[in-house]
Amino acid sequence: MTKVLWTSKDIANYTGGKESEDFDIFGISIDTRTLQKGDLFVPLIDERDGHKFIPEAIKKGAGGTLSINKNSYKTIIVKNTYEALCDIGKAALERSGSLRVAVTGSVGKTSVKDALAQMFSSVGSTHKSIKSYNNKWGVPLTMARMPGSTGYGIFELGMNHAGEISELSSLLKPDIAVITNVGEAHLAQFNNVMEIADAKSEIIDGLTANGILILNNDNEYSSHIANKVKDKKIITFGYSVTSDVLVVSYQCNVDGSNLRLKINKQLIDIYISVPGKHWVENAATCMAVAYAAGIDLRKAATALSSITAQPGRGEQSLININGKNITLIDESYNANVVSTTASINLLGLKSGRLIAVLGDMNELGKNELNLHLSLSKPIKEASIDRVILIGKNMHALKNVLPPQTHSASVKCWEQAIIALKNEIEDGDNILVKGSNSLHLGKLVEALKVGKI
Repeated sequence: MTKVLWTSKDIANYTGGKESEDFDIFGISIDTRTLQKGDLFVPLIDERDGHKFIPEAIKKGAGGTLSINKNSYKTIIVKNTYEALCDIGKAALERSGSLRVAVTGSVGKTSVKDALAQMFSSVGSTHKSIKSYNNKWGVPLTMARMPGSTGYGIFELGMNHAGEISELSSLLKPDIAVITNVGEAHLAQFNNVMEIADAKSEIIDGLTANGILILNNDNEYSSHIANKVKDKKIITFGYSVTSDVLVVSYQCNVDGSNLRLKINKQLIDIYISVPGKHWVENAATCMAVAYAAGIDLRKAATALSSITAQPGRGEQSLININGKNITLIDESYNANVVSTTASINLLGLKSGRLIAVLGDMNELGKNELNLHLSLSKPIKEASIDRVILIGKNMHALKNVLPPQTHSASVKCWEQAIIALKNEIEDGDNILVKGSNSLHLGKLVEALKVGKI
């Protein structure tokens, strides 16, 4: 039986609201499309006023609602629904007394967040951000959904402008803050990568008094970030010999990676069943967090061994298209230079013909064209056989790639389907990678069901 998450009296008490009657809440939702029976519906006001959807939420089985106006439903009247959601979130943190980990970075933060949640689940009750609920709305919602029995809370913090992470970190007050790396992402909102580093470093702002910052020792901006920390402990990870969590050795293959870490004079061997060198770094990040949290390192390493790649973030599928057996690598969720290079390198580990379907990398600012052109180097180094390019900036790549490598340049994922239809051979490996706005997930789904 599902446990009560909040009572209406609790919510009214923490928000300073007034309840219309007593009722119990089993979950929290800000979207009627995903609302579950028994959820508290929180109508937020942004481009649209969520209060208009209260009747629909009740019809779908909401257990009650917050509102700034009186209505005929089970309601808690508050002055501001967003602030009330934040108040519930802060109450959830206080109620649970959980250890809280916040993760940000230019690439890898969602994968690391999910891996951390799996790792901590091996030692205690763990709550995490779902999907990429990492913004102004998603972080307080994830906080408010935290059960009282939670021992570990794993949160992802994202941003596309300065000041955003500071607000989220100050709300969450993490015990451990992680910056996976800093690179060329969201450059459209910043003048340079140093400004991105400054924005990522805002995660320090909410760290608790005894909080610990985890930094990538091989990232060129980490020393700049470290200089901002005055009274907090820093734990580093990476290949540099000065790293607190040192990658002593590693071996990547098509099925996963073996790595050896040195942590506080201990040698820890880990097998990660997700391929790619970037997962070596992800594993080191997670073990740095385990070290900071004081959990059993060998138990943490064992938990990481069962990680699997998620849809849109490296999931691999064996599919059949018109009698041809294909390996599909789904990296369709999003893209920047660092993550796209990592995906191309992963494709290069495969045997057989290698096809990369690459879509535009958005929000890269005034230097976006050159950043797209820079992908020619990893494409050549990984010996990619054929490349299908989607979008204006990606189209420029055809001018710097060998003619035999460029297969087609198209405008959208539907046209990419047609290009692939003329290209695919039995035994091919196909990588799909691009920014989320190109909807390349639809291309992946079409391939999976053989609609080509």
